[in-house]
Amino acid sequence: MSTGRAVVRDWAIAVGVAVVLLVAGRSMGPSTMDLVLLGYALLATGGLALAARRRAPVAVLAVTGLCAVGYQAVGFDVPAVAFLFAVYTGVRAGHRVVTVVAAVLMLVALPLTALAPPQDLPLGDALARARGALEVAWLIAAGAAGEALRQAERRADEAERTREETARRRADEERLHIARELHDSLTHQISIIKVQAEVAVHLARRRGEAVPEALLAIREAGREASRELRATLEALRDDSRNPPRGIDHLPELVQRARLAGLDATLTVQGRRQAVPVAVDQTAYRIVQESLTNVARHAAAATASVHVDYRPDALAIRVDDDGAATPAAAPAPGVGLLGMRERVTALGGRLHAAPRDEGGFTVHAELPVGPSA
Repeated sequence: MSTGRAVVRDWAIAVGVAVVLLVAGRSMGPSTMDLVLLGYALLATGGLALAARRRAPVAVLAVTGLCAVGYQAVGFDVPAVAFLFAVYTGVRAGHRVVTVVAAVLMLVALPLTALAPPQDLPLGDALARARGALEVAWLIAAGAAGEALRQAERRADEAERTREETARRRADEERLHIARELHDSLTHQISIIKVQAEVAVHLARRRGEAVPEALLAIREAGREASRELRATLEALRDDSRNPPRGIDHLPELVQRARLAGLDATLTVQGRRQAVPVAVDQTAYRIVQESLTNVARHAAAATASVHVDYRPDALAIRVDDDGAATPAAAPAPGVGLLGMRERVTALGGRLHAAPRDEGGFTVHAELPVGPSA
């Protein structure tokens, strides 16, 4: 259930209980007008307090208990319905000891309230009235219902966590399998192509012959393919033995870009907060791929990395002053497509396009708010 729907439901329950208590109090109240108004106020407060039962179950337990004792003291012989709801919520939230103590105190306080002035009932009548206001069976039923639902939710959470861990383990195994297959099938062949091209270029230059452009292109393609394959294998092998990198490692990426001759900067805005692991890793990969593209393809002198912590999202933006223009937008490569897939999988948004003033921008927004 989403947060908004839960709030609406809690308010509906609170208003409904308050109305029930007020209607019940109309025929069971004292004759003194001052006590009648006080009793109605306590009845309404006890019911409406249930609107906060999810956020502050212990506080609501105390408020509803005190209101029940209060309106019983002024002469309203009305069952402690709101307190039963609070008992159910307290147990469901895991506050079993506090809830049991509060229930015992209520069972003791209600007959004492009936014995005190202005009612001053005989002991037998006081016990009967307290029993009518709060039956032990009602308390047990409310507590049992809360505990049963708490256990069901705990088992559901545990089952979901187990499914996620199993899926993650299978994904890791598949990723490592793919890495091994790529290494066995491609690395050797690409290395042979690269070495043969290097040798051919070297021999041609040694003989004083002109090196064919096709041969130079093969050599450069072999070097590039080797670099790409190494990067791909490193990402695929990013398992528990090589912990994945996140936002904390962005300064290292920027520093490496500087060492490569790119004037790169990193700016972090907003209040730093913990983000989901998937968001943390995706942010790192976006910056890594963006800076790699800038260094290889953009012919840029500067690049800026901006990280903005927002209440409900993490924003990542990488800008460069390269040669890209809106009139000559580069075709999206594998790296950009991979970024878009990562962001979409998290329910985020990605904008990657040339800037009007020249250069290229990659802007991603990754949701980090509480799950519905």
